[in-house]
Amino acid sequence: MDLPLLYRDDDLLVIDKPPGLLVHRSGLDAHENDTVLDRLRAQLGRGETATLAPAHRLDKGTSGVLVLAFHADAARRLGQAFEEGQVNKRYLALVRGWPAEAIDLDHPLARDPEQPSVGQPRLPARTLFRRLARVEWPFAVDARHPASRYALVEATPLSGRRHQIRRHLKHLAHPIVGDATHGKGPHNRAVAAWLGVSRLWLHAAELQLPHPASGDLLRFVATPGAEWQRLSERGPWLESPPSNVIG
Repeated sequence: MDLPLLYRDDDLLVIDKPPGLLVHRSGLDAHENDTVLDRLRAQLGRGETATLAPAHRLDKGTSGVLVLAFHADAARRLGQAFEEGQVNKRYLALVRGWPAEAIDLDHPLARDPEQPSVGQPRLPARTLFRRLARVEWPFAVDARHPASRYALVEATPLSGRRHQIRRHLKHLAHPIVGDATHGKGPHNRAVAAWLGVSRLWLHAAELQLPHPASGDLLRFVATPGAEWQRLSERGPWLESPPSNVIG
């Protein structure tokens, strides 16, 4: 299946990545041979994509804006922009519980989320969270409560650590629904059954960065996929979520 292209020129390519798709082949998922890079090579031709490389990471389960560089110089300049904090990113997440309306979390994280944190250096990490809407669904995950609470949250990471949003929300005790690594299995399974959709509920909704050649500020937006409309259908929400979030 062809991937949606949001932008393309001689230097960079921007796509709307679907959930459940690896960006490139990885030893952590060695059996998987369907990746963003493989699909783009088939879609655009191997000649044009011979040196195509992702400029940043999106986890397999995360959907949304993904930037790739067509050549090494563009990759270097984009990498520098990410490292120097010239890139602004905004994510959408469905989380367990009802977090505060606004949270500014400055909490260092271990370098490698795939390894035990003990003994690893802690790197500075800061994320801004804004609660968009709350819902209470009529099923019990905890025997002490007849219903279960969830919220839509906007996340703006101000640093770029691996799994930063996922780990920060775990630290706040509001893990992302569908997160098999940092979340809660009973909630993941209950929500998947309630919505009829099983996924990591994290979406890269917007990204702004300087063009690697001209320096012009570019802004890319990926509308959440059709499965997010299930959230609206399964309301009622205590606040009305933005119309461009769940339809």
